[in-house]
Amino acid sequence: MLHYRALRADDFDHAMTLWRSCEGVGLRDSDSAAGLAVYLRRNPGLSFVAELDGHIVGSVLAGHDGRRGYLQHLAVAREHRRRGIGSRLLELSLAALEAEGIGKMHVHVFDDHRAGREFWQRRGWQQRDEIRLYSWITGNNRNL
Repeated sequence: MLHYRALRADDFDHAMTLWRSCEGVGLRDSDSAAGLAVYLRRNPGLSFVAELDGHIVGSVLAGHDGRRGYLQHLAVAREHRRRGIGSRLLELSLAALEAEGIGKMHVHVFDDHRAGREFWQRRGWQQRDEIRLYSWITGNNRNL
């Protein structure tokens, strides 16, 4: 039976397997077991998984900086897509962010990830053309 629950640090191996299998999920050094544990401690109760028969089939990471919310790694295993899992994970995280007083959320989507862009557009998210994202990346891992 499918159920939703908070993402835990000990879900790391299963979540990483999911993220690696999904197009459009960019992984970096900070996507480590230790990095996830820190993220979840800083943002308790905002990230969720969809679990089916003990297997994680969907996930979303969510956090905020006190003003803006940020969603990352919204991913659903290919064989479980188009069943509302991604939408439900999104709803859970948005409700949790709103309960924290966060009313504006952002998500980064790769230009070449058409399915991802369409997912967000279908849900009413607005593409921002008037701003540019600049990043400063430390360390040797220059991946996205």
